[in-house]
Amino acid sequence: MKPSVKITLVALAVGIAALIVALLVAMLARPTPASAPTTADALVLRDDSRVLDDAGPGAVTVVEFLDFECEACGSFYPVVEELRETYRDRITYVIRYFPLPGHTNSRNAAIAAEAAAQQGYLEEMYDRLFETQPMWGEAKESRAELFRSYAEELSLDMATYDAAVADPATAERVQFDVDEGVRLGVESTPTFFVDGEIVALKAWSDLEDSVVAALRGAE
Repeated sequence: MKPSVKITLVALAVGIAALIVALLVAMLARPTPASAPTTADALVLRDDSRVLDDAGPGAVTVVEFLDFECEACGSFYPVVEELRETYRDRITYVIRYFPLPGHTNSRNAAIAAEAAAQQGYLEEMYDRLFETQPMWGEAKESRAELFRSYAEELSLDMATYDAAVADPATAERVQFDVDEGVRLGVESTPTFFVDGEIVALKAWSDLEDSVVAALRGAE
């Protein structure tokens, strides 16, 4: 074999070896993908979580994925309010937006609630939307102006409210909850999680039973 050929083959072998080493180093240096978060991890309170009641560290956390236009959510509203009152100092109650595509105004309502939340009026708008649901639920045209009138009645700063409703970030905030709900297996509303565990609803008492069980487990 000619010397020039030997030199070429050696150089080629060295180059291939260097490439293999570089690839191995890159693979080892690449961060290991985090495992998919568990249900409990995904429901940890975030900085922007919409909290109706905060009982502090160690409290049982109840998370509700809701649709303000959903009749079942409207039916559960008094059940939820009684639960919040009964266990006010022992549970942290969080709502997550989950407007269903079949409801014309569910997303408008969620955006109105989020816009109100940005001014510290979440609970007031939450109450107003559920208390008036029979007036606007199932409407086939937008009721955004009606929701705006609720904001006026609640004495919100209307320029700030209008800006929030028009801001794409508000709709994105609603969609974030929807996307996370889908990832967690939410398919309908209301869907409740108690300390990260989904509640199987077969009777009206199932939610409270789950809360009581979690409270006993925390003792």
